[in-house]
Amino acid sequence: MPVSNDAPATSIHVERGRRELLKAAMNAVEEWVVVVDAHGCIQFLNAPYAEFLGVDAEAVLGRDAREVIENTRMHEVLESGRAELAQLQLIRGHHMIAHRYPILRDGEVIGVIGSVIYHDTWEWRQVNAQVQALEAEVDYYRQALETTTGARWKLSDIIGESSAMRELAARVRKIAPGGASVLIRGESGTGKELYAHSLHRASARAEGPFIKLNCAAIPEALLEAELFGYEEGAFTGARRGGKPGKFQLADGGTLFLDEVGDMPLAMQAKLLRVLQDREVEAVGATRLVTVDVRVIAATHRPLEALVESGEFREDLFYRINVVPLVIPPLRERREDLPGLAAHLLERLARRSGRRPPVLSPAALERLCAHHWPGNVRELENVLEAAFYLGGSHIQPTDLPDAIGTRRSEISTPPLDSAAHCTSAITLDTPVTTGPLREAMAHAEHQLIEKALCACGGNRTQAARQLGIAKSSLYEKLARHGL
Repeated sequence: MPVSNDAPATSIHVERGRRELLKAAMNAVEEWVVVVDAHGCIQFLNAPYAEFLGVDAEAVLGRDAREVIENTRMHEVLESGRAELAQLQLIRGHHMIAHRYPILRDGEVIGVIGSVIYHDTWEWRQVNAQVQALEAEVDYYRQALETTTGARWKLSDIIGESSAMRELAARVRKIAPGGASVLIRGESGTGKELYAHSLHRASARAEGPFIKLNCAAIPEALLEAELFGYEEGAFTGARRGGKPGKFQLADGGTLFLDEVGDMPLAMQAKLLRVLQDREVEAVGATRLVTVDVRVIAATHRPLEALVESGEFREDLFYRINVVPLVIPPLRERREDLPGLAAHLLERLARRSGRRPPVLSPAALERLCAHHWPGNVRELENVLEAAFYLGGSHIQPTDLPDAIGTRRSEISTPPLDSAAHCTSAITLDTPVTTGPLREAMAHAEHQLIEKALCACGGNRTQAARQLGIAKSSLYEKLARHGL
C-alpha cells in the first residue's frame, strides 16, 4: 500500500495542534504557571501570570527567572532537585503561596515548573490580609514573650557547625538546666550575650525574667542603685516610691552581668555578699530582701590577671566562675564562616526587602583569609557594607581593602622598649604531625614560653613581642596553664 507524502506534514500539524492546545489550556487556568529550563531561563509563562507581573509572556522567554519574578526560588529547586510545596513568596508587596516541582528526565533535573495558587485578585488580597493578620499575631506573642522574659535568642539561633561550636552547644545543654553561676569568656564580638540568652531559654527559669546589665556602661556612682535598687528619699533626685534594682527584677529568673571585669572593687564586695547570702539591701533601705536569681557573667578581660594585680576580687572570681564557658574566636573556626556569611546576608536582605546577594568564591576566599580581630561583629559590619556597595553578586572589590590580609600573630621587629628581647621567636622543637588543633596549641605554647623567657618574664613586653594584646596573652597563659 503506497504511503502518502502528506503523512509527515500531517504529523507535524497534529503535534503543533497539541502544543497550541496545551498552551491554551495553561492560559485558561486561573493558577499562574511558569516553566524554566536547566539554566533557570523562562521557557513558558502563562497569560494570567504575565498579566499580574506586568510583562509580555513572549518577550520574557529565554530570560533568567530572577530578572522577571521577585523572590523566585526556581534556581534553588534546580540545585536541590526537591519540590517545595505551599511556600510563602513575596511578590509585588503581597504574600503568595507557591508550588515548585523539579522536572526530571532519566533522573536528571532538566527544569522546574512553578505555580502560584490564587483564583483571582480579590482572593489573593483576602489571603494576603489573613497572612498579615497571622504574622501580626505571631509578632504580638513573640514580643509579649520577650517583654515578659527579656530573652530573645535560643541555642538553635546560633550559627556554627564546627567541632568547637558543637562541643560548646553540647556544654550549654548540659549546664543550662542547673542553677550554677556561669562565666562566659571570649573576645569582643564573639556572641557572649547570645549564649547568656540561650542558657536562660534552655533552663528551668525560662518563663522567669531575663535581666541584663552592662557593668562597663553604668557610672560607678549609679551602679549600686542599678543593681540593688533604692528607697524613696535615699538620695537627691531619687524617684518617688523608690526603684527596684536588677536583682529584684530578676527574682525567679536570670541576671546577666556583661563586662563584669569592669566592675569597681567596692561593688565587687557588695555583689559577692548578695551571691553568698541571696539577700539584697536597696540603697536607703533598712531591711534585706531575699532573691532567687541565677547569675550569668561575661567578660573579655583576663580575670586571672586582674586578680593577680588586685583589680578583681579572688573570692568573687571563684563565686562567678562555677561553670566556665569559653567562646572561640572566629579565626579559630573559619569553617563556620560561609554559613555565618550567608545567614547575615539573608538577615540584611529581610531587613531591607532585597534579594540576598550571592557571595562570590573569590570574596569568600578573602573573608576566610582575614584575621577577624572583631570576630562576628566585625564580619557583620563588613558584609553590611558589601551588601549596599555590591550588586547581586558580592565581589572582592566590594570588600574593604584590609579584608583578606592575614595578620600574623607574631611581630618580628621588636619595639625599643623590649630591645633586650630576641628579634625573632622560633620553636624549640618542630611541631609534630597530628590533629590541627593540637599542633597549633603546641606551637602556641612554645612561642609564649619563648617570649616570656626572652623578655625576662615581663608579660607586657612579651605581648608586644608576640604582636597580641595583653588581655589576649593572659587568656592564652590561663589556657596553657603557664
